[in-house]
Amino acid sequence: MKNLINKFFPFAVVILIFVIVSVAYFSPILEGKKIFQNDIKQFTGMAKEVNDFRKENNAEPYWTNAAFGGMPTYNLSALYPNNYIKKLDKLLRFLPRPADYLFLYFFSFFVLLLVLKVDYKLATLGALAFGFSTYYIIILGVGHNAKAHAIAYMPMVLAGIILVLQQKYLWGFVLTAIAMSLEINASHPQMTYYLLFMVLILGVVYLIDAFKEKQLPTFFKSIAILMVAVILAVGTNATSLLATKEYAAHSTRGKSELTITPNGSSKKPSKGLDKEYITQYSYGILETFNLFIPRFMGGGNYEDVGLDSNIYQFLKGKTDPRRAKEFAKFAPMYWGKQPIVEAPAYIGAILVFLFVLGIFLVKGKLKKWLVGVVIFSILLSWGKNFNMLTNFFIDYVPLYNKFRAVSSIQVIAELAIPILGILGLKELFSTTNSSEIKLKALKSTFYIVGGLALTFTLFGSSLFAFEGLRDANYNSMLPGFLDAIIADRKAIFFKDSLRSLILITLSASILWLFVKEKLNKNTTTVIIACLILFDLVSVDRRYVNNEDFLSAKKVDKPFVASEVDKEILKDKSYYRVANFIVNPMNDGSTSYFHKSIGGYHAAKLRRYQELYDYQISKNNIEVLNMMNTKYFIFEDGSGRETLQQNPDANGNVWFVKNIKVVNNANEEIKALDSLKTKTEAVIDKRFVDENFKTSFPKDSTATIQLVTYKTNELTYKSNSNSNQFAVFSEIYYKDGWNAYIDGKLTPYYRVNYVLRGMEIPKGKHTIEFKFEPTVIKKGNSITLASYALLLIISFGWFFVDKKKKNV
Repeated sequence: MKNLINKFFPFAVVILIFVIVSVAYFSPILEGKKIFQNDIKQFTGMAKEVNDFRKENNAEPYWTNAAFGGMPTYNLSALYPNNYIKKLDKLLRFLPRPADYLFLYFFSFFVLLLVLKVDYKLATLGALAFGFSTYYIIILGVGHNAKAHAIAYMPMVLAGIILVLQQKYLWGFVLTAIAMSLEINASHPQMTYYLLFMVLILGVVYLIDAFKEKQLPTFFKSIAILMVAVILAVGTNATSLLATKEYAAHSTRGKSELTITPNGSSKKPSKGLDKEYITQYSYGILETFNLFIPRFMGGGNYEDVGLDSNIYQFLKGKTDPRRAKEFAKFAPMYWGKQPIVEAPAYIGAILVFLFVLGIFLVKGKLKKWLVGVVIFSILLSWGKNFNMLTNFFIDYVPLYNKFRAVSSIQVIAELAIPILGILGLKELFSTTNSSEIKLKALKSTFYIVGGLALTFTLFGSSLFAFEGLRDANYNSMLPGFLDAIIADRKAIFFKDSLRSLILITLSASILWLFVKEKLNKNTTTVIIACLILFDLVSVDRRYVNNEDFLSAKKVDKPFVASEVDKEILKDKSYYRVANFIVNPMNDGSTSYFHKSIGGYHAAKLRRYQELYDYQISKNNIEVLNMMNTKYFIFEDGSGRETLQQNPDANGNVWFVKNIKVVNNANEEIKALDSLKTKTEAVIDKRFVDENFKTSFPKDSTATIQLVTYKTNELTYKSNSNSNQFAVFSEIYYKDGWNAYIDGKLTPYYRVNYVLRGMEIPKGKHTIEFKFEPTVIKKGNSITLASYALLLIISFGWFFVDKKKKNV
């Protein structure tokens, strides 16, 4: 028992260190504060109706009417039955947010390094270095929690895979299955997709090596085991995956039927996101040096340059000192080509130095894999700046055109670089290589990395123009103002280049002293750890710090009803609101209080996005009327929030006399240009047969109205002397919404491009729409079966192995 305690005690200490460091970095959580994350603020608005429904009904709606006229919640706070892997995830993320994600970064990378046979002390150093990578901290600051979540489990997935490739089949199988389940459960398909590239490169490297060593049967055995593990991991997440797959076909990630643009010109049919949209955030080729020098391209869009800056000194004599001070605090330092950059994706000068050292010292498959991953990742992150490769992937590589922000693929480089860096340090500490080999590698690394930093420090100011995308605006504000901005860009470029040079020199000196046996391994490890933490944490704190925390109340309830909101909320009927003060398609705040025509989501329904682009953005009042937009919020001439009621809103449901049948989606969206929505509807001919009626008699006594509203269930009452055609101001979504007339399942149609319509028989009737997605039940069955198989295989394998050892 004592031996067991001694064996695991160091690891318990390491876990405690991770907890302390995570909490220390985000120390305001100890005061009960929470980090303000803009994306989560918008998410809170979007999810308000769903959360309220959950509390009131103790059930899941899987649909919300609060945003974009209505949409499934599969990618918006949906809770699925029997999601035990989510419970395991919560167990691992036991700290308050966002310390939980930082801890997970550390823990997951630590597990990977242990699998790679790295000493636990060095693995601790590597885990801290990985977790404090600037990009990983920044995404926590802005609220990309799902992305951080998925990134955190990447090292653990790799650990399981490598264990299997090391022929530790049982534990590799178990770890791969569980880690991959957690990875998928994080619900960020883009990050998981990028991890797949990393795994594929690993597989290719091992396949080539197996072929050379004549070990192909062993390799394919490992692949078979991994495939079973991944299939079970997918199975445990079947409900969310099937729901997401079903929704993806209808979302902006899916195929568009339109072959015309909003202005009427022709375009090619789309099978995914538009190329320009995909590559909007393309990393500049020069910008790659941000990985090595923090503010190589100026840092973020807005940087605090202080009162000693050229900007402040220039402005203080020409404007109000308070305005000059404010501008210096949010100075436009970024001079790259991306539209918005919160902060540079800085990996660390020391880690880059160790990565290059690893190239010289590490031998074999792992080095080839990690170097290949870094090159692959950086080339693809350039996006439109390296069109030849990017266009090939968009056009021919499955699913690549489903994701935007190609610069995000750098996450796998940010995972590979510290792995090889720590492996390089491990080799430097080992007795395998002679002192001469180590010194030669150390010198070569210093000449390359240190020389690069020295070149930028001495000559950087004359090598680049330091001119950004929006500089013309600043030049027109005040003559000479742009010169002050550029001077500050040059100043921080020099400062950070020199900073990297000093850190590299110090690190190289410490490692040289170790090789010369002037320092021991433990002392060297501690000093290098301190230097890395100083390097990364000091940069991280520029962008995410205690100022980002607010009281829990303000974060949990981020929106306060304005006088306009309060006035609208007096109306207890069911209607929609259009808020034109903000961009409706990038706004979760309105959904917090009202049923909004807009919203905030990366994967909206494609047809609704098209309705907005082709009609609502052009202020087509008839389309706003058919969406039952009863209230408009806008700014008056003095900039005050103002409310206007729309007396012409069509209401929740209405009868139309005529239905126009058109040939395709192009004609359907164009028909809305002039459609009289109160009396007419338009339908694509694909949805009707030859017996479809296109006109209905006028019945002045006919009535139809909404009598009961629930998020996932709507009940109407109708009364007419003849058959009528009703248009419902609800978003059409065939995979889940069922219609019933007097309890009998009844077909309905997609009309007016996004709405529902159906023929109502004469007489008195009750019409119900219920959201009853079959995908949830189907997925749940697969999920339960997968859990059962995972347990049976794991425990069965364990006992069989144990029995064999005892024979």
